Amino acid sequence: MKTGLLLVATLAVACSPAKKEAGGIAPQKMTDALYSVISADRTVYTREVVNRLQNEKVIKATEHFKDEKALPLPAQMLRMGAEIVQKADKGFTYALLSEWPINRQNAPVTDVEKKGLKQVATSQNPYYAEEKLGDKKYFTAVYPDKAVADACVTCHNDNPDSPRSDFKLGDVMGGVVIRIPVE
Repeated sequence: MKTGLLLVATLAVACSPAKKEAGGIAPQKMTDALYSVISADRTVYTREVVNRLQNEKVIKATEHFKDEKALPLPAQMLRMGAEIVQKADKGFTYALLSEWPINRQNAPVTDVEKKGLKQVATSQNPYYAEEKLGDKKYFTAVYPDKAVADACVTCHNDNPDSPRSDFKLGDVMGGVVIRIPVE
């Protein structure tokens, strides 16, 4: 996890407007690298923590982890990390969104989010676009978020709040949306 955080911090500095003028990292390269870190952390947590804990009955992971004295779900881990990054104002944001969100706050809002989620659901290729939010222009990337373990499929298919209950291992369940400001 420390390596991932170091990579994120290095990329954020390397992609700052001052560095871009001096030959810094292109926005797409930055979002691709950030996604690699986010995806790797989430996959490891899902496969090595949640999947083992739930399937081996060591303890459970649940969306009500605080009330039930359990572990947070992988989507909640991603959201908590994203909130910390956003508060720290590191020059980028990320979120896990879905066309079929269990929690409605994880539904797409912007046209780019909606188009991106549709593309990753069908082609599984990343979607890249620029968008203006308020008075700022952003490079926005949407990456497929796949069911990487049985725990993902079971959780979504069995949740009464889930608008979809036919996920299979390997299916795209949503997308990781990464935004970086561009001038």
